[in-house]
Amino acid sequence: MTPKERVLTAISHKEPDRVPVCAWYTPEAEKKVLKYFGIDSLQTETYKSAGGPLPLKMEHDLLITWIGPCTGYYAHDTPEYTDEWGIGWKWFKNPSGGSYTEMVRHPLANLKDPDSFDIPAFDEDGRYEDSREMITKYGDEYAIMGGVACTLFELSWYLRGLEKVMEDMLIRKDFAHKFFDKLMRWVIVAGGKLIELGIDIIWIGDDVGMQDRMLMAPELWREFLKPRYALIFEEFRKVNPDIKTAFHTDGYVEPIIPDFIEIGLDILNPVQPKSMDPAKLKKLYGDRLTFWGTVDIQEVLPFGTPSSVKEEVKLRLKTVGKGGGLIISPAHNIQPDVSINNILAFYNAARKYGRYPLNF
Repeated sequence: MTPKERVLTAISHKEPDRVPVCAWYTPEAEKKVLKYFGIDSLQTETYKSAGGPLPLKMEHDLLITWIGPCTGYYAHDTPEYTDEWGIGWKWFKNPSGGSYTEMVRHPLANLKDPDSFDIPAFDEDGRYEDSREMITKYGDEYAIMGGVACTLFELSWYLRGLEKVMEDMLIRKDFAHKFFDKLMRWVIVAGGKLIELGIDIIWIGDDVGMQDRMLMAPELWREFLKPRYALIFEEFRKVNPDIKTAFHTDGYVEPIIPDFIEIGLDILNPVQPKSMDPAKLKKLYGDRLTFWGTVDIQEVLPFGTPSSVKEEVKLRLKTVGKGGGLIISPAHNIQPDVSINNILAFYNAARKYGRYPLNF
């Protein structure tokens, strides 16, 4: 099968030749792997619209083109910078190795009226040149995903600050509804553009899970976010009724998984195994959802051995992969502290043991 056929077969809950494979990296980790393979390139995939050489080298079945607020992460090398939304970012060093960016300025912290700020223009064709090139060059062979993550809830607090937005949802409800309605505009436009260009999957996302509970009550999520995600999916399917939808949220979100299914979600990412049991979710929802992720990035990949990485991959394949419905991947970006040997162990195990029928 081609990578595209493999992914689309798995999403349709049928067994392809093998379980599709994908992974995503921080820029530092990505550059480390490129250097290991002797690839002389500074281009990385992480939150960029053009992609990079690593997914092709590692034979990923999915290629991702990124548009929108998530591209603010790692956007510039300067110690501090401001993105097109006015959000201020700063680089920080991780004591255990590597560096990362965090928001340090929220431009709408004191916003009084959601009508009084402008959203960046996402209807400009020039914004999508790299996406168009990726689709034209690779779209026949690979499954192409359009990433418009940090979609609504995350964008809201990037702009206002997390405490302010949580207060909005509890004590300034009219303001919050109006604010979320305005923020929906960018993703409907951007997602629609990518779908028109010919992507196979559209990926939205907002983190609403913590390690062992949700960041907000499920009822609050249903009041503010669920109906807007439903509308976003509806608008996407007006452009292409066959488009597949993916949603990213870290952490524990079991109470709202049936809600995602109700509004037409096809793929849930990343199914963080330290927060939710992938085998349990497969039994409950595996006939209706595809799970993308499931491989532990909190303990096994950074601190385990190649042997323990292999066993982790085999466990997820065995308990989640049968009948299709799995795209195996680490449950978030691979970090700089993950060894090359463990990274290679993930790919080797996924390809060796991921061939159907899964009979190991």
